[in-house]
Amino acid sequence: MSELSGFGFVLPHWFYWGWLAVMPLIMMAWDRWSSKRGTQAIDKNALANEKLQEIEAEMSKTIESDYENRFTRVIDWISDKSGIFISFWTVNAVVFYFFEVVMRYLFNMPTIWVHEASFLLFGMQYLLAGAFAMLHGAHVRVDVIYNLLPVRGRIGMDIFTSMFFFMFSLGLTITSWTFFQNSYSMDERTVETWQIQYWPVKAMMLLGAILITLAGLSKLVKDIALFVKLGREQQA
Repeated sequence: MSELSGFGFVLPHWFYWGWLAVMPLIMMAWDRWSSKRGTQAIDKNALANEKLQEIEAEMSKTIESDYENRFTRVIDWISDKSGIFISFWTVNAVVFYFFEVVMRYLFNMPTIWVHEASFLLFGMQYLLAGAFAMLHGAHVRVDVIYNLLPVRGRIGMDIFTSMFFFMFSLGLTITSWTFFQNSYSMDERTVETWQIQYWPVKAMMLLGAILITLAGLSKLVKDIALFVKLGREQQA
C-alpha cells in the first residue's frame, strides 16, 4: 500500500480482515472471564436468587424446547453464537469513526478508509445476523391473522409459510455463491482509494444465506414435532 503513503495512516487490508476475525473471540473470552469474576464477587443470597431466576426462566420456556433434538440444538447454538460474534463488530465502527473525527477536526487529516471500512462492516453484520434473528423471533411478521389463530394454528401457519422462506433462502444461497465466485476470480475491489477486497463481503453474504437457511430448517423441524404433539393431545 505504498501508493497510499501520502494519506497518513491507512489501515492495511490484511489487518482489517484479520481483526474482524479475531476481535470478537477476544471480546467473548473477556466477557466470560469478567462474568466469572463478577459471580465470585456476589454474596450467597444473590447467587441463590440468580439460580432461582434461571430455573424459573427455564420453566417458562415454551414447550417447543421439549421437541429439540441434537440437530436443532447444534444449529441453534451456531445461530446464537454467530449473532453474538458479529455483535462485537459494532465496537469497531465506534472506534473507527472516533478516529476519523479526531484526525479530521483536530489534525485536518481526514482518512480515506474509515467510512468504507464501517459500511462494509455494517453490511456484513446485516448479512450474518439473519440466523440469530430467526432463532429469537426478531424478524418482522404480519400478525393481523396470525394472532387470531390458536397455538396449533399459528404453528401450522409457520409450517405452511416456511415454503416461501426456503424459496427465498435457497435462492439467496445460490445467487450468493455466484456472486462470490465471480468476485473472487476477478479479485474484485472497491472503487474508492482504499481499494479493499470485495470478495470477503460476498463470502459473508453466502455464509449468512447458509446460516439463515439452517436456522429456518431447525425451526421447521421443531414446529412439525410440536404440531404433531399438539394434534395428539387434542385427540386424546
